[in-house]
Amino acid sequence: MNFDDTPQEAEFRAKARAWIDANAPKQYEEELRKASLGRVQLKGANILEVAKAWQKKKADAGWAVPHWPKDYGGRGATPIERVIWQQEEGVYGKLGALFIIGQGMCGPTMMAFASEDQKRYYLPPLASGENIWCQLFSEPAGGSDVAGLRTRAEKDGDDWIINGQKIWTSGAHYSDYGILITRTDPTVPKHKGLTMFFLDMRSKGVEIKPIKQANGNSDFNEVYFTDVRIPDSQRLGAVGDGWNVSLTTLMNERMSIGANVATGFPELFEYCNSLMLDGGPAIEDRAVRSKLANWAVRASGLKYTSFRAISALSKGERPGPENSIGKLVAGSMIQDVAMYALDLQGAGGVLSGPEDAEAAGKFQAMLLRSPATRVEGGTDEILRNIIAERVLGLPGDIRVDKDVPFNQIPTRGRA
Repeated sequence: MNFDDTPQEAEFRAKARAWIDANAPKQYEEELRKASLGRVQLKGANILEVAKAWQKKKADAGWAVPHWPKDYGGRGATPIERVIWQQEEGVYGKLGALFIIGQGMCGPTMMAFASEDQKRYYLPPLASGENIWCQLFSEPAGGSDVAGLRTRAEKDGDDWIINGQKIWTSGAHYSDYGILITRTDPTVPKHKGLTMFFLDMRSKGVEIKPIKQANGNSDFNEVYFTDVRIPDSQRLGAVGDGWNVSLTTLMNERMSIGANVATGFPELFEYCNSLMLDGGPAIEDRAVRSKLANWAVRASGLKYTSFRAISALSKGERPGPENSIGKLVAGSMIQDVAMYALDLQGAGGVLSGPEDAEAAGKFQAMLLRSPATRVEGGTDEILRNIIAERVLGLPGDIRVDKDVPFNQIPTRGRA
């Protein structure tokens, strides 16, 4: 792997750095630098308004989604130039978390399956942050089995009538649009009877109920559909081909999320440099140093695994399923890091004064948010299967329901 910029890449990096230096909202830099998983907050400012303003400024200059075509709100940059932009944007990239689902997953799906008129109409405001998108995949009865979904879409003239429920939908409560996968034919095997649509989240019959999380936030939602009418023109892909359409979304999800999951290690290392234990500074304690060394090795492994994807992009290749490794390792690591930080605090973590509250609360928020990291974007079990089958070449799981019509698969209460 060669991590040095080519002359063209170095020129692009310099241009990106100069624009960011001249335009970034530097008044929020320190707060964004301290922000960690579950705690991206700005004092005296609305995070949604600040994020949209930064995204719009980037869009006006062609930096919003640099790798997208110019007609859709990008600048036609190469994949490696996209990575360079993300590196240079640094802490300000945290403001883009609200748009990652739309720009990283919904946008590429629309580019692949929407009509040209639809792409030119919907994608530019998605790129600029004026419209936020969500993806409506997971269901209460499906768990990690996306193809086990039960939300129905029935044809009615030139429209489709949608009834059902989705759950764990990130950002649905502030989203303008969403992509929705439904079951249109229950008489065929579960992967073959699915159809994908996109819809306005304010459509009649759509009800959104935020889910209260353990950390006090409500990032996820239940979404109910009651006789929601969607025109056939908003169908993505052929009827019954929704699984193939969804693979485009899921592939981009792995790329968007897998290589960018936080680990909590930088925060823990910084904390241990300032924390005083009974025997002296935490960073000088042998047990603490051993733990930090172990996590440092993991963080380094994640960094260079991510560099594999960067190197592939630089060569014009498509990154492989190794992106699943990043999310699998980082998801469990951040949970372990947060638990260890709270162990170091001990009873003092409850009694901390105002000067310690921000640092101590950071790890509490990490711990309360971390279980969701191990579920969203693919559970640990799903990721292990992907790595086993597609990276290591091991035999796939036995799937006894693969060729069984969906309406004949036994479920609880139905033989």
